[in-house]
Amino acid sequence: MATTAAKKQEAKLAKNLAHKTHFTKQEIETLMINFKKMTMSKLERTMFREILHNTFEMTDDILMDRIFRTFDADNDGIIDFGEWVTGLSIILRGTQDEKIDFCFKVYDLTGDRIITREEMFHMLKNTMVRQLAEEDPDEGIKDLVDLTLKKMDYDRDGRLSADDFKRSVQEEPLLLEAFGPCLPDDKVREAFLATFTQTKMDTSDSLGLSTL
Repeated sequence: MATTAAKKQEAKLAKNLAHKTHFTKQEIETLMINFKKMTMSKLERTMFREILHNTFEMTDDILMDRIFRTFDADNDGIIDFGEWVTGLSIILRGTQDEKIDFCFKVYDLTGDRIITREEMFHMLKNTMVRQLAEEDPDEGIKDLVDLTLKKMDYDRDGRLSADDFKRSVQEEPLLLEAFGPCLPDDKVREAFLATFTQTKMDTSDSLGLSTL
């Protein structure tokens, strides 16, 4: 049972996060209930990957690892509740600019604010190799990298900067996930958001409150 002081601290955290994210205070309180069911205080990498796979239907190992690192804002190897809510806010309800920045960070494998030809090849090979029927799928992936650079590399320096990526997505939104799926699709997103309503109903029922 949480103490009065702990409850006040949680309420303050929910209020602060409501100002910084696209969730209401009530929704954040619901997320807090669900977060406690998954883990007492923080998400380890393995559990986080299980959530991405089971809840958000993501399967790419490289991208799941990069999503973990992008959620983990303080780079301490674990995701606390604030990081969890902030990350979910972006992937579920983020603005276009927020999603562009998020996806770029996921694709920037070395964290140097540049996506190189090698990084593109590495990500596309991981996601595309099963779909290519050629004897040497690497050649098909190299061609895809060349086509992608031709379309997205505005300053023609052979790599993608954050500005190149942003300009490309603003002109063609489908390029947002050019190097692999790192955002939940609409069906998965709506299913997750629906859990807010269900948790509210369950909580009300347990308190003997009407949900009408």
